[in-house]
Amino acid sequence: MGLDEGARRVIDACLAVKEGEKVVVVADPGTRVIAQALFDAALASGAQPILVLIPSPKEAGEEPPEPLARMLADCDVAVLATSQSMTHTAARRLANRAGTRIASLPGVTEDMLAAGALTADYLEIQKTTRRLERRLRGAKSVRLSTASGTDVAFDVTRRDWVTGDTGVCHRRGETTTLPAGEIFVAPVEGTADGRLVIDATFHIPLSEPVSVVVKEGYASKVVTAPAAVHEMNRGGKDGRNFGKFGLGLNPRARITGNVLEDEKVLGAAHIVFGDNAAYGGNVRCGVRVDAILTRATVEVDGKAIMEAGELKV
Repeated sequence: MGLDEGARRVIDACLAVKEGEKVVVVADPGTRVIAQALFDAALASGAQPILVLIPSPKEAGEEPPEPLARMLADCDVAVLATSQSMTHTAARRLANRAGTRIASLPGVTEDMLAAGALTADYLEIQKTTRRLERRLRGAKSVRLSTASGTDVAFDVTRRDWVTGDTGVCHRRGETTTLPAGEIFVAPVEGTADGRLVIDATFHIPLSEPVSVVVKEGYASKVVTAPAAVHEMNRGGKDGRNFGKFGLGLNPRARITGNVLEDEKVLGAAHIVFGDNAAYGGNVRCGVRVDAILTRATVEVDGKAIMEAGELKV
């Protein structure tokens, strides 16, 4: 599958772009090829696309130039295919309030669009997510384990699972981040206990597994991961908070070293240490350290919803 087919998935399946709609595709120098494919797909759908090239943002959340902000609020659909995320900008929020439906693709690569997570059938991912949503309603406990030695349990009582990361954005004023395909929750603080064996990513891609002992909600012992430890310690004790548990649902996603795709891999467990306020938790420390482990087995209230990376729901 080439860039063209992946771009059509974004434009047709994720955004349901219709004939005559005004579409703005935003790119920077590092994403021009991707943006051109998205522009061409929008044009083929009968829309009226505009391709906008902006300077490479220095950091995530940097506001776009003011003329572009006005343009985003005056179109039907916006595709933010930039190397740094525009998801958490005032311009994006204003555009949503004006009715624009938006797909943000921060850090998107040509490989994601040609062969990876962006080639998924997002309507099927949405159906899977809805089945899980029904199963997880009112859940109280979660146990995560893997064949490599992970075994950790935590409480999710009265915590809301975030189930909107389906990649489907068909309604006025909606937004989605692509690639998509993850459900997640903020575990109750202080409840996680056990051991993680992290085999894919721990702040940086791993060449060998890392063992983390989790006690009373915190990473109490970390073996052979100095970069992750340094980053967690920037947040003090709260930087070691077991802040988020996510489960990947995208069968086309692969472990590439890019967390935006790694966390969506079907059967991947995504743990975030540190700040969890954005996920419904109570910890604010300004530090978030990602950990990805694969082929997860997940039990919710004693019943398996996934075994060795295979969905059971």
